Amino acid sequence: MKDEDLYTKLAQKAVQMAGPSVSELERCCWRVVHEYRYGFMTSEYDIRDIDEVLFLKVLNLAKSQL
Repeated sequence: MKDEDLYTKLAQKAVQMAGPSVSELERCCWRVVHEYRYGFMTSEYDIRDIDEVLFLKVLNLAKSQL
């Protein structure tokens, strides 16, 4: 899978999770990146590191889809 395809897939999932709540979009992006990195979806912020570059790319793409 190409990087751009990955970003799009993760961003779309985050937008779906957030639904109409734009205020939840950042949290949902963080959660999908966490799931991608660790293999499971966390319900709350986790202290484990996530890829900040990936998170920001997914967040920016998700925002552009609103």
